[in-house]
Amino acid sequence: MTYEAAADIGIGSKTSIARSAVLERSAVIDLDAVRHNVRQFVGMASPAAVMAVVKADAYGHGVVQVARAALDAGAAWLGVAHISEALALRAAGIDAPLLAWLHTRESNFQAAVAAGIDVGISGWELDAVVAAAREQERPARVHLKVDTGLGRNGCTIADWDQLLGQAMDYQDQGLLRVVGIFSHLAVADEPHRPETDEQLAVFREAIAMAEDAGVDTEVRHIANTPATLSRPDSHFDLVRVGLGIYGLSPFEGATSAELGLHPAMTVRTLLSNCKKVPEGQGVSYGLNYRTSEESTLGLVPLGYADGVPRIGTGGPVRVNGVNYPVVGRIAMDQMVIDLGPLTPEAAAQLRGAEAVMFGDGADGGPTADDWAAAAGTNNYEIVTRISPRVPRSYVNEMPAKPESQTAVAADAETAAL
Repeated sequence: MTYEAAADIGIGSKTSIARSAVLERSAVIDLDAVRHNVRQFVGMASPAAVMAVVKADAYGHGVVQVARAALDAGAAWLGVAHISEALALRAAGIDAPLLAWLHTRESNFQAAVAAGIDVGISGWELDAVVAAAREQERPARVHLKVDTGLGRNGCTIADWDQLLGQAMDYQDQGLLRVVGIFSHLAVADEPHRPETDEQLAVFREAIAMAEDAGVDTEVRHIANTPATLSRPDSHFDLVRVGLGIYGLSPFEGATSAELGLHPAMTVRTLLSNCKKVPEGQGVSYGLNYRTSEESTLGLVPLGYADGVPRIGTGGPVRVNGVNYPVVGRIAMDQMVIDLGPLTPEAAAQLRGAEAVMFGDGADGGPTADDWAAAAGTNNYEIVTRISPRVPRSYVNEMPAKPESQTAVAADAETAAL
């Protein structure tokens, strides 16, 4: 479901309502921030390449726009969970190397092979992918996944030798190419944990077994965002960066700014109402909050249908340079902030003012991390759950020219005069 919140609305055949110049609510995505973040990871991972993970509609940021920005900034690969997500990128004309790794027996392996999409293989998928390759008369590109300790997808190390043998037999028949070997880390966001060392040891063992079996891979990859930042020994040939390209920190106690990252999403709306209320006024369902004095309540037209966590009471909203905590229960479509005592004139002036749920925090405003703390979750969930009812809008869709190129262009223009 998508919502054209800013579209012209035709009523009957004669009447239309003009498009509003300002969206009532939106998630504003700064694609220059995405490019900056990708360049940061390209620099720190080199000589390993960077896979930009754009699953889940690019963590809610918009998959096609983010994928293009990431490729502009030097990402060499794209990664998604589902084949359907990969097919959407191909349909948008994106032909970069692309891996999808989470499948069911109903996954469209035939379309993946036809579109040149790399497929992650944990075991059972191998025969289904080979059948698709036979049907398409085109060898499949596969990455074999070993479970090094996360306990989700991936072949166990006990069964790894058997999977390698099957894959190499199919490769010898010309039905597939083993492009990569990969795994996923469980606790890289907690750098002190010893399990990361244990997982890397298993991964190196799996690579050695693959080499003994005759596998000649293009890429070996296990590092996620936190490992890319903190474990250079995990980079191998390719790193898979998800959260980091959206400018968010994977580490408790380390901010985006401290990591040199720029948060890309700002969720904002307009105050729907401001009204003076007496001391003791209850707020929202359950009346769990009551004003401590005569005050002004501001109504923010965002709720859990828009992706605001229902349990996020206390999360901050910024209005006119001030952060106000949400009071009372968050409802499906709205939440309330207590603006304190205001004159009726001041309250009237705030009606329609911009209210920012979260952004980059550069001006002291709220961040996705603040909302994660209020809701008892992580920043991944906060950005990814912003629903399609909140339209995405994009700034800096075209990459800025480097300063040197701009100067050269200006000199050329001057010379032509």
